[in-house]
Amino acid sequence: MVSILSVIALGFFLGMRHATDPDHVIAVSTIVSRQANVKRAALVGTFWGIGHTLTILFVGSLIIIFDLVIPPRVGLSMELSVGSMLVILGIANVRSFLRSMPSVPVSSTASLVHSHPHSHGDYVHSHSHGHDPEIHSHAAAQTPVSWMDRKFGRIGFYQHLRPLAIGTVHGLAGSAAVALLVLATIGNSRWAIAYLLVFGIGTIAGMMLITMSIASTLRLFGRTQLFFGRLALASGVLSLGFGLVLAYQICIRSGLLTNAPKWTPR
Repeated sequence: MVSILSVIALGFFLGMRHATDPDHVIAVSTIVSRQANVKRAALVGTFWGIGHTLTILFVGSLIIIFDLVIPPRVGLSMELSVGSMLVILGIANVRSFLRSMPSVPVSSTASLVHSHPHSHGDYVHSHSHGHDPEIHSHAAAQTPVSWMDRKFGRIGFYQHLRPLAIGTVHGLAGSAAVALLVLATIGNSRWAIAYLLVFGIGTIAGMMLITMSIASTLRLFGRTQLFFGRLALASGVLSLGFGLVLAYQICIRSGLLTNAPKWTPR
């Protein structure tokens, strides 16, 4: 019993360490880079961890119970999904920064029509406009966030779907390695699945602490819109670069696009 409890405790702390993997931290940084609210950042980390845990628990349980063997091409494809997600997140942050850059006035009424980042509720964007209703190019309700709020506003869960989806994708890449390691260490299937659950709880706790730390740092050192914009750009470029390097290693060096792919769960 003592040895089992030791393994479970080890699983929790390994789960916390797993949350600090570079691709995990970069992914949540692209979301939290504009978020200085510690409580909301903690929710981002929590939902990322929940998505990650659900995937590891589901896929890992299938591997443990049915003794499944993951083909190299499938394993590499699961890891490639993480690289693709990082590229998408990076592009989204870079585009958001570029759209927020001031533009040259397009009208002779330069004193009235101008361009700078401005908000409609929670939605921030930039385009040429004036501060009189007849000059502004669109109504306040004609924004993507307003449209989403009208469609999904009654579902309180929808604003957390982004970190949940990202965590789910990240769980795909690590589920096989974690399950195979557990199966080799713990012969009992029930205890092995329990280990996966505790490992996931540790990952949730670790990612929640990471996102809270990021948000606390932003709140302490950066309170200006320019700082948040530059940080979002930096996290976007880092995410894009890391995702491209990961995709190169998987597709070229590991041979995903060849007839003899090589994959070692890690």
